[in-house]
Amino acid sequence: MIERPKSGERAVLIQASPDGLPDESEREEFAELARSAGAIVVAELIASRKRPSPRYYIGKGKLADLKTLVMQNEAELVISCATLSPSQERNLERELQCRVIDRAGLILDIFAQRARSFEGKLQVELAQLRHLSTRLVRGWTHLERQKGGIGLRGPGETQLETDRRLIGHRIRQLKERLSHVDARRTMNRRNRVKAEIPTVALVGYTNAGKSTLFNALTGANVFVQDQLFATLDPTVRRLDLPEGEHVVLADTVGFVRDLPHELIAAFKSTLQEAREADLILHLIDASDPHRWQRVRQVNSVLKQLDADQVPQIRVYNKIDKLEVRPRMTNNHRGEGRAVWLSAVTGEGLPMLIDAIANRLRQKTTHRIIHLQPAQGRQRAKLFELGAVVNEELLENGGWLLELRMIEKDLRRFLKRENLAADQLKPPPKTAASASATNE
Repeated sequence: MIERPKSGERAVLIQASPDGLPDESEREEFAELARSAGAIVVAELIASRKRPSPRYYIGKGKLADLKTLVMQNEAELVISCATLSPSQERNLERELQCRVIDRAGLILDIFAQRARSFEGKLQVELAQLRHLSTRLVRGWTHLERQKGGIGLRGPGETQLETDRRLIGHRIRQLKERLSHVDARRTMNRRNRVKAEIPTVALVGYTNAGKSTLFNALTGANVFVQDQLFATLDPTVRRLDLPEGEHVVLADTVGFVRDLPHELIAAFKSTLQEAREADLILHLIDASDPHRWQRVRQVNSVLKQLDADQVPQIRVYNKIDKLEVRPRMTNNHRGEGRAVWLSAVTGEGLPMLIDAIANRLRQKTTHRIIHLQPAQGRQRAKLFELGAVVNEELLENGGWLLELRMIEKDLRRFLKRENLAADQLKPPPKTAASASATNE
């Protein structure tokens, strides 16, 4: 039986991959993940294993090297970059006499440390239980009673079945609670759609500076730290745009390479903000030499969420580390496609706000409406809305109003005031009106 320490801070990393030796960026990211979880990385084992061993994942030679590293450095924990099966974890623990986890278990542990809100804790617990449900046998090796004989008979199998039943019951409870949270989020999104308030989702690779940018844009006080997955809990704030307009800005969980499926499933309601958004701000660390790999990985996760068709603005952050001036590039329609800025210094933020406003600005329509003398209240409402460009008094006491309004606002006005759509006419074919139509 293995006595597991309550904490495992001294860690040895196994950098192994079936695709060959991991590159430098993957090694750095994995080491940073371990440090973000609170581990002190004391050694690293690099291995290339095209055909992983079904027993230990790594070969016997590398296993002997790993044993030596664990003993020499008095390590309490071994973390594998490659995904390990439950039996591989169990076999490695028996050989190394210390705890062994893989990349998915490491990320789940980080999420468990970072979650602060009620919803975040529920999501993390659900992901952990799903991960644990396939690894129950590890924790009950001291209750195995398969050999028979004096002192070896007992309820070992019953204990495992009880544990599986309890975990299954808890998973169902968490799903039910999260369904209520998801229903509330869905209702909030529907209310925003009904009120015609656009939603902008902030996504990006972990530690790209999303929370810093979120705070800079909205004046919020979201936790910021230079570490992976510094913040998990989703935050939604109002962002004011020029000309009195405003949108809802939603901060989301940072993405990472090979994000565990348990986490994608558990955080589905949170990540739904990206799928339902009118616009995505894809934040990129401009100082990261591997930023294009990160861009592809984020887009891959967005595709899994069916959010790859949502319009994007790429935001290249941390230009203060590159001594690059803020700038904006446009697409073929003249809309902002990419903005280079620094969320820390604030350089380039006005460009980003203008780009968001231009992308979300709704097209105005130019129409003529004929109101009867008894429709003076509707005339006054149109003036209140600032939609009247020109007015002509008719002989019968009615009015002919030239309007410029957002098309959806005009449709809503007609419906609310019970006005017939045939009261609207296109403007006269003049040069001025032609240039103003459908701006």
